[in-house]
Amino acid sequence: MTGRAEFIERIRREVSKTPGLFGASTAPRPADPATAAKTVRRELAERWPEALERFRAEFERVAGIFHRVPDLAAVPAALGAIARGHGAKRLVTWDPVALGFDAAPELTREGLEVVAARAGEEDEAARLRHREQAARAQIGVTGADFVLGETGTLILFSGAGRPGSTSLLPDVHVAVFGRDRLLETLEQVGIMLEALHVDPDHTMSGAMSGAMSGAMINFITGPSRTADIELTLTRGVHGPKEVHAVFVEAP
Repeated sequence: MTGRAEFIERIRREVSKTPGLFGASTAPRPADPATAAKTVRRELAERWPEALERFRAEFERVAGIFHRVPDLAAVPAALGAIARGHGAKRLVTWDPVALGFDAAPELTREGLEVVAARAGEEDEAARLRHREQAARAQIGVTGADFVLGETGTLILFSGAGRPGSTSLLPDVHVAVFGRDRLLETLEQVGIMLEALHVDPDHTMSGAMSGAMSGAMINFITGPSRTADIELTLTRGVHGPKEVHAVFVEAP
């Protein structure tokens, strides 16, 4: 066989060793995205415990670390425990308004340095400054705009006060979310994205509703993994070595 044919055949052999979790197929675009999104939200209002359990199982299967806290007031303590476990001294976070909480007061009392992005400071100098701060930090703290149960995936939008570098550059990424972010299938994700383009303020609640003005959507499934041509797997080359998800029980 030629070198190219041999290379492709090797890829086929390796891919065939691990079948996919489910069959892939295309889904039609919703004729009325807003109505379709409301239907998804109504169904998830009842099924969110099952969606959360599916997410937890799949997230842990891809080496994610799952946490559960009673309310937003308990999140800083959870972040402090993660920081102590890694000997971390620096954290970067999204804007507290986007997160829905401010971890800095409690964490700084523990001797940690906390730097938050700020909405309205998106000039080039501010972006470069936050990128440098994220590169020096051991932990990056974000929200999650959607959480996909069937693959254990965190979905994040970049935008004002929510730089992509917060989740990409530190060695440890921590995403905080509530039940209103849970989705079951990739098809539902597609419906919600369609609806967001039509009317972002009514598709999502809270401070994250304006996030679609950002330039990037990240689908994060577990820690960064990179394999060379010899299929030697390495974590953390192109992103965090460790990913945590913190679920907030209180709506």
